[in-house]
Amino acid sequence: MIDWLRDSPDPVVALGDTDLPLTIRRHPRATRMTLRLVDDGESARVTLPRWGTTREAVRFAQSRADWLAAQRARRPARIDPAPGGTLSFRGDTLRIDWSAQHPRRVTLSHDAITLGGPQDNLAARLKRWMQGEARALFEGDLAFYARRAGLETPDFALSSARRRWGSCSSGGTVRLNWRLVQAPDHVRRSVVAHETAHRIHFDHSPRFHALLGDLYEGDLARAESWLKANGPRLFSTFG
Repeated sequence: MIDWLRDSPDPVVALGDTDLPLTIRRHPRATRMTLRLVDDGESARVTLPRWGTTREAVRFAQSRADWLAAQRARRPARIDPAPGGTLSFRGDTLRIDWSAQHPRRVTLSHDAITLGGPQDNLAARLKRWMQGEARALFEGDLAFYARRAGLETPDFALSSARRRWGSCSSGGTVRLNWRLVQAPDHVRRSVVAHETAHRIHFDHSPRFHALLGDLYEGDLARAESWLKANGPRLFSTFG
């Protein structure tokens, strides 16, 4: 059957006055269509069997528009960091201690992030600081899991992806979402271990899962459960 929508503009689901972008993914082991709202709430994804068509996927998603709208309504509202507010960092909730009298450089204590400088670009500076912290943590994580897998430490880049926490290219370059710096360490590290396993098994085969279980020192189910429950919240700060 010719999938006549395959080359058409990106499909969307109409939610009242809003068009929600729709990603369609075929999976060789899928036996039915499934629908989920992506963590940032800005798109939806249909997974369908190889024999499914794009047209069927769009119809399936549109038939569940009310469910998608309800899921979006439950997503955490955007929060812009402000003096006296809070910020999640490595699983802890830290108070933002800003004052014009404080040094401009960000410093971290057990319960606060302290900084001075202009207030009008506070959010942007905190975002850059968190991205720098994420980079340093990921470098250590990648080196650790590469050693466990008998690999060289890979090239990597920070990602601001709205739909995935990490990826690994066929050439071995790893991309990791900087927002994971907000999550507990065991959650962040589970994603790094996952992408390290992909450097050896570029699939989700039993061999991949066996290797991931060997690489990761923690409870994978616990980490995945945390990310499933709290992932949307990681997108609420900084928009």
